[in-house]
Amino acid sequence: MRRRRVRVALEKPRLLLVAPFGSYRTAPFLAAAEKRAQVVLVSDGTANVVSTGLPGLRLPLSDLAACERALQDEIARAGPFQAILGLDDWGAQVAGALAPRLGLSGNPPEALETARRKDKARAVLRAAGVRVPWHRVLALDAPLPPLSDLPYPLVLKPVALSGSCGVMRVDDEAGLRAGLARLQALLGRDEQAVWNRALVERFIPGFEIALEGLLTGGVLRTLAIFDKPEPLDGPFFEETYYITPSRLDAAAQEAVRCEVERGARAYGLREGPIHAECRLNAEGVWVIEIAARTVGGLCGRLLRFGVGHSLEDVVVRHALGLAVAPAPREGAAGVLMIPIPGLGILKRIEGLTAADRVPGIVEIVIDAREGQELIPLPEGASYLGFLFAEGPDPAAVHRALKTAHGRLRFVLAPIWRPAVMPAAEARAPETRPARAMPQA
Repeated sequence: MRRRRVRVALEKPRLLLVAPFGSYRTAPFLAAAEKRAQVVLVSDGTANVVSTGLPGLRLPLSDLAACERALQDEIARAGPFQAILGLDDWGAQVAGALAPRLGLSGNPPEALETARRKDKARAVLRAAGVRVPWHRVLALDAPLPPLSDLPYPLVLKPVALSGSCGVMRVDDEAGLRAGLARLQALLGRDEQAVWNRALVERFIPGFEIALEGLLTGGVLRTLAIFDKPEPLDGPFFEETYYITPSRLDAAAQEAVRCEVERGARAYGLREGPIHAECRLNAEGVWVIEIAARTVGGLCGRLLRFGVGHSLEDVVVRHALGLAVAPAPREGAAGVLMIPIPGLGILKRIEGLTAADRVPGIVEIVIDAREGQELIPLPEGASYLGFLFAEGPDPAAVHRALKTAHGRLRFVLAPIWRPAVMPAAEARAPETRPARAMPQA
């Protein structure tokens, strides 16, 4: 009996999992993948990135030639891979570039590059006839063109960041100039030329949703549509509520699916997970973004209400060519990504017990820790944690999340950074005026 179990295990397909170092997606994807495949995890970084007993390789993901050589050695040692799967935007792009070198199927690297670059994506969508707002690309390291005659209000965004980082609404020329200066300060530490470009586009009013889907041969299957019931009108665009199933009718949901599928095909995407953001108004469906990856944060837990399986299991099965039979659950579910309340040092969070007692709340996950520096949008790119709720319908879930969030109180201390004292001032302390100490 023992020999048979070993033989069956060895017959599992081999899956190459490409995960950027520190990705929070790594653990849940490993848990799902190890049930169905022999997993080899590839990551960068100097620390150990794999659990005990799990094959893993630490490789420079930015050096494709070195990665290919190491993986060809791995294939010679233990046999070929049947599939490759990349996590996060960067992992997906590396996996797409490695796939043809290893004889595996995947999305073309240029399609994945388009999905990561908002400026390229807008150009591709417009050329394909997909509805996109008026937009223009501005170089941050060159003299600006005239800005007075633009179709305000506008949304200003960096071309290659995610999570609403750096995204701002501007209502006039003065606001745009201030926003560009703020964005340049945010991106100024990066030497890559791409960071010196910004996208400005016409603000699209309307109801915003997110679509989680799976492409098979270019055909999009909707896994879930998440409603975002709170207005997202600016000045920043912090995502908070995700609630499923959507309250959109069947015709509207199909219109969203079709428009996202058109956009994904325009990019050149053919296989694997996508996460899309769209707005709906009287003019139709507007594609805001299509990413060649799964949803961020812990929102993937909500997929069990759409297909009855974890998001990671669905994606792993698809990569291995295994079918996924939908088994949706009754009721509704939602998550609140707890926004950063302000700039400061987190001292404590009060009201957690009261929030947990709200009917419908099923879990509270706090990622931030006492003493952590909190930076809100647009410079920040994280959340305090997550509130999860379940209920009989989307409206009940929204109420539960909103009520629970209202019971939380975030106590912050101000951030104080000592100024660097000029040498001349340091030599003559008796001449310096008295300075007030910062308030705690």
